[in-house]
Amino acid sequence: MQRVLVLGGYGAFGGLAAERLARVAGIEVIVAGRSGARAESFAARLAGQAKARISAARLDARDIGATALRAIGPEVLINATGPFQEQDYRVARACIGAGVHYLDLADARTFVTGIATLDADARQARVLVVSGASTVPAISGAVVDAYAAQFGRPDTVDTTIAPANSFDPGLATTRSILGTLGRPLGGAGKAAGGRIHVWQGLQRRELPGLGGRWLSRCDVPDLELLPVRYPGLDDVRVYAALEVGAFHLGLWGLSWLARAGLLRRPERLAGPLLAVKRRLAFLGSDRGGMTVILEGRDEDGRPRRLTWHLVAGSDHGPYIPATPAVMVARKLLSGELARRGAMPCLGLFTLDELVEEIADLDISAGTA
Repeated sequence: MQRVLVLGGYGAFGGLAAERLARVAGIEVIVAGRSGARAESFAARLAGQAKARISAARLDARDIGATALRAIGPEVLINATGPFQEQDYRVARACIGAGVHYLDLADARTFVTGIATLDADARQARVLVVSGASTVPAISGAVVDAYAAQFGRPDTVDTTIAPANSFDPGLATTRSILGTLGRPLGGAGKAAGGRIHVWQGLQRRELPGLGGRWLSRCDVPDLELLPVRYPGLDDVRVYAALEVGAFHLGLWGLSWLARAGLLRRPERLAGPLLAVKRRLAFLGSDRGGMTVILEGRDEDGRPRRLTWHLVAGSDHGPYIPATPAVMVARKLLSGELARRGAMPCLGLFTLDELVEEIADLDISAGTA
């Protein structure tokens, strides 16, 4: 029986990845994390309606090794531990040493873009090592792949991620967001953000199906990866848009304090800010989504603009970042995906495949 080990498998996103994999008959899903009790409790809840076999394991991403992985024997490991800004590649290296395919849900720019340093070792071990199997760059990249052919050359890609306020991001994700506040986007050229800093570039925009929201800039892998994938792409912008304006503007204010050096480690506020958000979960709604806007010229040189949007209701938005890793894992288990080496999650599934994968959820997607 083929096994998929989900590290952080009872967390905000790892739990959803494990839940989706539990629908696959004939495999074993291993829920793993630092707390054996929490892993066992979550696994027991999944097992009630699962088609897959469900088990649990106690594993700590901070000291995981190839020997422990060999003892468990998974074919694929999904790393959903986060925050990836604070991690190195020890889990991926352990997977290479054990001959296990590795996928993670990282959206940390340096972590995802640097995964290619493991390419030679991954090829030698004949495994696939993939970083960024999440909303960005995996889904945003799939959207650009799907529609770029309608442009002679796309000039701009503008992506907005807009979660519902009902979503509880968990402590790791909250630390990940806060840890980037006020930092320069870095790099050269418009695609890297110029002089813009994280959670700044504030603007107000109407989002399809979601209404008006405040937007602020984010530092994600797309800023480096998409200009390489599409030479001639002039500008890549990625925004976050919280549903409750007071929360969004509060982070915007903290970004100025961090930028000025008055707030040196904003991630330390993760616990208190998350507690406030949880108490005010009744604000807003259960609707979130994302948009990707492509601008450029068609083959005849005429200006063209295309907007793809996704809207998730019924608190189903958090399934979106968990879905790419599930899709790639299933392709690896079925033998459909033969690529080996280490790479960001681009070009490993199509937009049509994504839409088919989420068809049972309260999620709609289309163009405008």
